[in-house]
Amino acid sequence: MPAQRILGPLAGWPVRRWGVAFASAVLFAVVVAVPTDLIDTPLFSREVPPTWWAWPALAASSALAGLLTATYVSPISAVRSSTSHGGYAGGLLTFFAVGCPVCNKVVLLALGSAGAMTWFQPVQPLLQIAAVGLLIWALRQRVRGERQCRIAQPERTPPERTPSV
Repeated sequence: MPAQRILGPLAGWPVRRWGVAFASAVLFAVVVAVPTDLIDTPLFSREVPPTWWAWPALAASSALAGLLTATYVSPISAVRSSTSHGGYAGGLLTFFAVGCPVCNKVVLLALGSAGAMTWFQPVQPLLQIAAVGLLIWALRQRVRGERQCRIAQPERTPPERTPSV
């Protein structure tokens, strides 16, 4: 039932919102996959090969981030809803979860290369679970806000014309 409460309102989205959801999901995937070297480019390299779950995890986070981004596109009738920062945190956690543990400068400074492999690498799947959880929570908050806080559009009346002299 909780999935129905989130997915039900999405069925009524206009094409414009679905386009934004798709485009931002692709953009999120590229922005995370290039620096983590899931997409091989000459700009970045990886010392440790990606895990088997890196691409499915990135796909899940990308889809959720795309849907979350689309909630900020107002439909034809203006809707205001609560904002949450779970999307930012979920995106950042995804970056750390799918990235190379010894290529991350923050992790290397904090733990060193041995610590990155010993302590950080085993935690990466938990970071991804937390990332997906935060993205689902943020999407749920946005969709719930849209359902509850609809603002009626004022009727547009033509301006009054004054007779010219």
